[in-house]
Amino acid sequence: MKDPLFLPITINNLEIKNRIYMPAMHMNMVSEFEITDRLVDFYAERAKGGAGFICVGYATVNDLAGTTLNIGAHKDEFIPGLSRLASAIKNEGARAAVQLNHAGRYNFSFFINGKQPVAPSPIPSRMTGETPKELEPGEIKQIIDDFAQAALRVKKAGYDAVEILSGTGYLISEFLSPLTNRRTDSYGGSLENRMRFGLEIVQAVKNAAGKDFPLIVRMNGNDFMPGGQGREELREYARALENAGADALCINVGWHEARVPQIISSVPRGVFAYLARSIKELVNIPVIASHRINDPQTARELISNDMCDMAAMGRSLIADPQLPAKTQAGKENEIIHCIACAQGCFDNIFKLKPVECLCNPKAGHEAERIEKTGKPKKVMVIGGGPAGMSVALAAFEKGHDVTLYEKTARLGGQLYLAAAPPGREEFAELAKDLSTQLAVKRIKTVFNTDVNAELIEAQKPDAVILATGAEYLTPPIPGKDLPHVVQAWDVLTNKAHTGRKVVIIGGGAVGVETALFLAEKGTLSGDALKFLFINKAESIETLYELASKGTKEIILVEMIDKIGKDIGKSTRWAMLQDMKRSSITSLTTAKALEINETGVVIESEKGREHIQADTIVLAAGSKPYNPLEPVLKQKNIKYQVIGDAGKIGRAFEAVHQGYAAGRAV
Repeated sequence: MKDPLFLPITINNLEIKNRIYMPAMHMNMVSEFEITDRLVDFYAERAKGGAGFICVGYATVNDLAGTTLNIGAHKDEFIPGLSRLASAIKNEGARAAVQLNHAGRYNFSFFINGKQPVAPSPIPSRMTGETPKELEPGEIKQIIDDFAQAALRVKKAGYDAVEILSGTGYLISEFLSPLTNRRTDSYGGSLENRMRFGLEIVQAVKNAAGKDFPLIVRMNGNDFMPGGQGREELREYARALENAGADALCINVGWHEARVPQIISSVPRGVFAYLARSIKELVNIPVIASHRINDPQTARELISNDMCDMAAMGRSLIADPQLPAKTQAGKENEIIHCIACAQGCFDNIFKLKPVECLCNPKAGHEAERIEKTGKPKKVMVIGGGPAGMSVALAAFEKGHDVTLYEKTARLGGQLYLAAAPPGREEFAELAKDLSTQLAVKRIKTVFNTDVNAELIEAQKPDAVILATGAEYLTPPIPGKDLPHVVQAWDVLTNKAHTGRKVVIIGGGAVGVETALFLAEKGTLSGDALKFLFINKAESIETLYELASKGTKEIILVEMIDKIGKDIGKSTRWAMLQDMKRSSITSLTTAKALEINETGVVIESEKGREHIQADTIVLAAGSKPYNPLEPVLKQKNIKYQVIGDAGKIGRAFEAVHQGYAAGRAV
């Protein structure tokens, strides 16, 4: 039986070779609305990898719709650049679409030359802190025409289809939602009126671009906003979109303001497909499921089980553009999976930097190929964490003779520490994926070996890469050697056990991760929760309590005034939300002065205080572990120091430094 992922599908009259849809994502790779070579190269690589349908964007429909970092579609002068991108995608065998959008009240005035953002009603935006201008009826009609004219430009540029973004808290969904639409005219009030703006845009696009030009609408299945729109209203909207002329629906979830996590690793794979299913049951046009579909098996099951007709795989294809080709060739085990860390994609967006990827250091740098060396060297890589594996792969690709040495029995290093807290298991997936790449390429790997001067002397390498990682810091607190004091790393690897009352000293990433790891102890597992729920063994309120409240009392002590300062913006808010839900107490601007047999003495703005505890966990951070550098200097052997062995950083820095070092050998 043929793989459901690779069955063709038709949208309107457009035949697509497979069911893999790459949804529009903001890449920060344009300049003054213009398509750049970097963006062209990025998408050409994904098309070459076998994706069936690629949507780029979002693209602007007028001057207030976005920023100069968005793709421009609001003027004819942008058509040549749009056309160049369309050709790059289509020449590699994929279908191409552009997503059109208007940010509405989500835009910032400083991005639009000080102009006031617009919205259906003048309700302040929690995202920007600004109050938008209420649109006049004539301005509404103009925006509807702006969408139509932008769609016509997309068609003229050679794209196969256009997508309208009608969700995520942007302008069309601002008209849809009673939270942001307080109008009393024909565009406000009843659901019929609130739907009018989005439906008229669909109709105007159809009239301008023609009934045979495929039109996709990306809409929320649930906006996850208290007092907003749940499934029922949005199901009705889906039916109305089909009647208005939409040829397919791509089901999105949540607004940017929503407090339900949507993109991070704690979100289970494919969990939001139930929303696509609820809409697919109502309409007769293709429905695309999206969010956290990062492997072919999840996508395949969703399609096979009639949850959707296509699977949107965005960051999955950033992490591995060859995912479709590998799947079709029977090499699914060789895929580099997106682990939903957000370190290179969404965190970069907040920094106004182009999108990159922790798992794939080539993402966003497709033109920077590794050239084969004419003088292969014998390269010794010491350390099998993310930095070591990355440098070994890059140096091997360059043509060097590489051997990687790891002092333990497995590769991955601190990725397994990062994978220990609940919802962070995907970090272990990266460790497995990188080690699989080493095995597939038959890169020599030596385990259980602590490299010393004698081994280096015996191997006579031309170059050595030190990727020996880090070791934990022990703060100089009196009482640190007492038997009930343990290290966070030992807790996360189950080498140390804790009592009921736990004080964690250190509120950085490791401290937060350890707190969440311990807070999970004694809670219901997913399987247990489902069993009790479907058998109506307990009330919903009791099940919620049992699933979110563990058996330990946890206090986190941090010297500075911020918890999780070194955690990326995309994930920090959700981890802090989880801490609050789990009743973890955080004490900031508090210093641990002394550990004694019954607890710890701290000093804060309130003065000195003794906190009782059964176990004290030290989570004071880490320091570089690099004992071999003096040896290499003495022997005058060329070497590089990468990852935590040189400077403590995130997994992102480790992988990217490793790749750069491998290219430089």
